[in-house]
Amino acid sequence: MPNALLVYPEFPPSYWGYNYALDFVGKKSSMPPLGLLTVAGMFPENDWNLKIVDMNVKSLTDEDLAWADYVFTSTMIVQKDSLYKIIRRCNKLDIPVIAGGPHPTSYQEEIEKEAGGTVAHFVAGEVEHIFQDFLTDVLNGTAKVVYEGPRTERRVQTDITKAPLPRFDLLNLNDYGSMMVQFSRGCPFDCEFCDITKLFGRIPRTKTNEQFLAEFDLLYELGWRGSVFVVDDNFIGNKRDAMRLLPAITEWQKEKNFPFKLYTEASINLVEIPGMLDAMADSGFTMTFVGIESPNDEALIKTMKKQNTSKEVSARTYLLNAIQKIQAHGIEVTAGFIIGLDGDKEFQSHIDFIQEAGIPRAMAGLLSALKKTNLYNRLEKEGRLLHESTGNNVSVELNFVPELDRDFVISEYKRVLRELYDPSLKNYFDRCLTMFKHLKPRKSPVNINKADLRALMKSIQHQLLSRKQGPSYLWFLLRVLMRYPQMFPNAVRMAIYGYHFEKVTSQQVAVDDFKLYLDSELATFKKTVAQFAKAQGSRIGEIGVHAQALSARVGKQYEEIHEDFRHHVQDALHVFQQSVFKQYLEAEFDAFKEVVARFAKAQSNRIGEVSAYAQSLFNRVHAQYDNLHHDLRHSAQDALDSFQSSVKLHLEQLFGPIPLQIQELD
Repeated sequence: MPNALLVYPEFPPSYWGYNYALDFVGKKSSMPPLGLLTVAGMFPENDWNLKIVDMNVKSLTDEDLAWADYVFTSTMIVQKDSLYKIIRRCNKLDIPVIAGGPHPTSYQEEIEKEAGGTVAHFVAGEVEHIFQDFLTDVLNGTAKVVYEGPRTERRVQTDITKAPLPRFDLLNLNDYGSMMVQFSRGCPFDCEFCDITKLFGRIPRTKTNEQFLAEFDLLYELGWRGSVFVVDDNFIGNKRDAMRLLPAITEWQKEKNFPFKLYTEASINLVEIPGMLDAMADSGFTMTFVGIESPNDEALIKTMKKQNTSKEVSARTYLLNAIQKIQAHGIEVTAGFIIGLDGDKEFQSHIDFIQEAGIPRAMAGLLSALKKTNLYNRLEKEGRLLHESTGNNVSVELNFVPELDRDFVISEYKRVLRELYDPSLKNYFDRCLTMFKHLKPRKSPVNINKADLRALMKSIQHQLLSRKQGPSYLWFLLRVLMRYPQMFPNAVRMAIYGYHFEKVTSQQVAVDDFKLYLDSELATFKKTVAQFAKAQGSRIGEIGVHAQALSARVGKQYEEIHEDFRHHVQDALHVFQQSVFKQYLEAEFDAFKEVVARFAKAQSNRIGEVSAYAQSLFNRVHAQYDNLHHDLRHSAQDALDSFQSSVKLHLEQLFGPIPLQIQELD
């Protein structure tokens, strides 16, 4: 039987990845790769050997690849760098790569241009109806390059009642902080910036009650207890079917003493559906993510988010009341906010709203135009599109020309992040207290396990005993014990989340600040070099000293960026070091020509002085090269090689061949 290796590429640190909170609870990844697990369930039994490697849990080893006859991947845009590395590794070993998921579905052309390798087969869109045909063609040696599931624009959609049970048994469940299941696909709303309707349509399709609960049964039998994310793009998009499912979930949970804490994503109009919030709370939902985007009517209307507005009151008032209504049912509201929407004129209103609403986990991101969305198409027509999106929801990057001044939008975005997740987390803890004031949790069993105790001890070590967060954290815990003692376990959990959010947001701000710092330092260095443009050779050392001091300063700033985020600045740092080193070499070469000109008419007995001078020059330049950061020296190697060749050629033209010893590069 052929061996199919299912590989889930690595995510960079992200807001919802909880990378810096996982260690507190002894987990390796926040959630498993549900798409790949579902695909695994589509392989015919007894026809294939299956193995899964989630690179967010473990590395992809040479032994894994040696076992594989085929490598299947599923990716989102933000995973593309990891995907490209997988493609190149597989190409070297002649292992066919099969790419699926949202990224290959929308960005096949970009993958073919950017990956530096070849994808053997693209299996795009929803694959339930085409996957068996694809596998048959693979085994027969007749597989096409592209297979594509039903397209929503043809009004033909996948019947997800045919979706198989995900192969959770292929995982070590203990590696994950939460499990994932899916009830529906699609969303009735067509927000301008969102690609969900382009991928899954506007008519939400749902699984049967029995089919959905079979996934609960499987997880329960495998020993899972704890959080389960119902990953629907909009859980209440098909409100009739959601109301049909919820009583069945409630019954299942009661029979097993509520082993799962559920959370999901939903549109804010869930507050308008009679009985919906009660049914969700009764069945064990404790959190829902809501796309707020902006508290301002004009921005919401322009981005086609009319479901967040009301004819009776302002959007801000409507949204605030809706959030408090959800919280009153014991369901925490997490929310997404977008900086840079057309129609928004300022962003203090976002900060004020988030604080007043009591939304601790507020994800604020710059607007990004995703391919095939209505926003992407509009901006392209208006000539405002700059490049493709990175898919990173907290990256300080605009891929379009905003209505407001670009620098203003970016600086305001960074200010929003700094205010929401200040180093002390004071504002974050204030939001937690506001949420606890409105949160009325339903009674459910409180189980304190070893993982919870571990998390508490880690939180004390990293937060309560820290100079940065300790005072505000202690203040927060004391107020929780005084006002909401039943919320203490939840308070510790929220503090751990805050630790992660502060890390991610501060590093994203630091990345952009570092790029601006490089621009400023480069401009200053250019002015300094210009001052010595006509200097005597004896003063060239001042430029060298200045360049060395600059490299040391920049290297120190670079080291202060967390290693998980340094890849975001390496391109900018490459350009910076190349520019500085090149200008330094040009200054050295000009001074060199001036000094050598004095020897141009010298007698042959002075050739030794010329050689010694040139050798001293090479040694000095190599010392400058060695002073560059070791991660980035290769970016200056071409300039150094060119410099050395120019010096040798200039000497040969004046004096003939002169023996010089050129130091080998590390």
